[in-house]
Amino acid sequence: MPYENIILELQGNIALLKFNRPKALNALNSATLDDLIGAVNEISDNDEIRVVIVTGEGNKAFVAGADIAEMQPMNPLQSLRFSQKGHLAISLLEKMNKPVIAAVNGYALGGGFEVALACDIIYASEKARVGFPETTLGILPGFGGTQRTAKLAGLARAKELIFTGKVITSQEAFEMGLVNKVTPDDQLMAEVQNLAAKMLAAGPVGIGLAKACINKSLSLDIDSGLDYEAEAFGLCFGTEDQKEGMKAFLEKRTPTYRGI
Repeated sequence: MPYENIILELQGNIALLKFNRPKALNALNSATLDDLIGAVNEISDNDEIRVVIVTGEGNKAFVAGADIAEMQPMNPLQSLRFSQKGHLAISLLEKMNKPVIAAVNGYALGGGFEVALACDIIYASEKARVGFPETTLGILPGFGGTQRTAKLAGLARAKELIFTGKVITSQEAFEMGLVNKVTPDDQLMAEVQNLAAKMLAAGPVGIGLAKACINKSLSLDIDSGLDYEAEAFGLCFGTEDQKEGMKAFLEKRTPTYRGI
């Protein structure tokens, strides 16, 4: 279905999701969050889609943040609901049982960086800039930044980034473990497409269950996490993908996965 502030393109088994408010540097307003919720649900329901790429339309921004013009007059209840809507949209993206790659092509600030951090893998161009400027506006990250950054980069680095509101380069983010790879600007999408192609060669059921296990590792103790992994491993052996993958290996051919 068409969306007002998001472009959703299907390229074979890949979904390309673009934030599309270039005049506002793709800033997240309530309407864009509604579009994101709808687009993620549409992708989740489409079994033909096996990899998702998230990026920003234009050449300046991935998502430059939440829409300050919309936020400025909000009262406490309105801002709470805005934060909750952001949490819902971004959590749906994070929990989707398909791999999600963020192609950060410019500014990813505040809510934009929070979207990227909810993706499974982040590739960023050399010109990209990321950070949490919220405290310079008298607020704090409200779409999950305080939680995901601390888990990925550690408490000290999360506090430094958030308390200062500083914007850092993609290379600095890479060195902190917040970005997987930094590429020349003109090679970003080619690198991301190459990564997506490698994922398409793997079994989608195994990827989906592995993603769930990895995400659960952040909230489970080690013994509970290992139990969860063992159950997921066992579930694989009731699928056609497992039968096809192992049969193809023994027959020395390329497997054809159906995601079932």
